[in-house]
Amino acid sequence: MTRQASWNESTVPSSTARTASAGRLVGIDLARGLAVLGMYTAHVGPDPTIGGPLGFGLELARGRSAALFAVLAGFSLVLITGRPRPRTGRAGRQARARIVIRAVVLMAVGYALTALDTDVDVILSFYGLLFLLVLPLRRLGVRALALLAAATALVLPQVLYLIRQSIEGGGWADAVVAHDPLARLTDTDGVLELFFTGEYPVLTWLPFMLAGMALGRLDLGSARTRARLFGYGGALAVVGYGGSWLALHSVPGALSGVDAATDGGSASTAWWSDTVGYVIDRTPADWLLVAVPHSQTTFSVVGNTGVALLVVAACLTVTSRMPRLTRLATPVTAVGMTALSAYVLHILAIRVVGMADATGPALLALLLFAGTAMAVATAWTRVLRRGPCEYLLHACTLPARRVR
Repeated sequence: MTRQASWNESTVPSSTARTASAGRLVGIDLARGLAVLGMYTAHVGPDPTIGGPLGFGLELARGRSAALFAVLAGFSLVLITGRPRPRTGRAGRQARARIVIRAVVLMAVGYALTALDTDVDVILSFYGLLFLLVLPLRRLGVRALALLAAATALVLPQVLYLIRQSIEGGGWADAVVAHDPLARLTDTDGVLELFFTGEYPVLTWLPFMLAGMALGRLDLGSARTRARLFGYGGALAVVGYGGSWLALHSVPGALSGVDAATDGGSASTAWWSDTVGYVIDRTPADWLLVAVPHSQTTFSVVGNTGVALLVVAACLTVTSRMPRLTRLATPVTAVGMTALSAYVLHILAIRVVGMADATGPALLALLLFAGTAMAVATAWTRVLRRGPCEYLLHACTLPARRVR
C-alpha cells in the first residue's frame, strides 16, 4: 500500500501517484529520509576531521544531503503539477496556486527557524524561492530540463563568483540590504542573501532543482531507466570530483592558492572534502576549481548532482527488487514521509539542547537525534499519512481548490 507524506508531497494520492508503482514511491521517500538523516550528521554529528571510516561517512553527508533534498524537491514539483504530462486548465491553475502557497509558507517557516539563532544554516527559505523560480518551467520535457540543468551548472557558478567578488570589493551590497523590506522584516540580508551570499544561494542551487524536475519526467518504474540513472549519476560524480582533482593538480599554483585562502587542512582534499576549511579573506579565482560542499562551483554542483542521482537510483532499485531490505529500511522511509516535520523538529531540538563540540558527545547526539526521528516517524506513519508539519502545510494549500 502506498502512503502520502513528505513535505514535498513525493507520494501524493493523485491519479498519477495511484498508478505509479509502490516501489517507486517508497524509493523516493527512502531517498528523502536519507537526505534528512544526512542533514542531521552535518548539524549535530562529529566533525569529519576526526578521520577514519566515521569521518569519511560524515564527510559524505556534508552538502550532498542538502543537494539530494533539492533534487527531490524538483521531482516533487513535477509530481504536484502533473507527470508524466503537466496538468492544464483548472487543474493546472490549482496546482500552480498550491506551489506558490507552499513556497511562501516554506520561506516563512525558514525565516522563523533562522530567527531561533541556532548554528544551523536553515535551507527552507531558499527552497521556497527556488519553487517560485522554476514554476514557469513546469511544462518543459525531460531533455529541455536536463539541458537547462547542465547549462545553469556550467554558467551560474561563475556568475555568482563575479557577483560575490563585487560584493566583497564594494559597498553597494550594504545599500541594497538597507533598502530591502525583506531584510528589515527578517533581520537577515534579505534578497541579497537568498540569491548570492547565503549558504544555499538560489543562483547555484537552481541546477539541482532542474535536475530533479527532469528526473520527475522519467519512467522510474523501468529497470532500464534506473540503470541509466546509475550511469548518468556515476558519470557526473566522476566529472565533478575527478574534474576538480585534475584541475587542482594541473593548473599551476591552484593548490597553493586554495591552501593560502583557507583556514583548514591541506588543499589536496578540496576536490571533494570541506576539511580544507573556509575562505578567510577574499576568494581567489583558484576556488572555482574545488568541489568542496557548499563551495558553489561548477565542479561541486556537477559532482553533488551525480551523487543525488546515484542515491535515488539505489533507493528505487532497493524498493523495487529487494523487499526484505525495503522492510528493514522502513524507519528511514518513515522519516522521508515526514521530512518537513523531522527537519523542523530537529532545529527546535538544537535550539533547546544545543550542539556538542567533542566527538563523543556529538556522536551520541547524532545517534539520539536519528534514532528518535526514526522511531517517532515510524510510529506516526502507522497511524497517519502525514507528519504534523505536513498537515499544516497541506491545510495552507487548501484555498488553491477555489481557483477557477
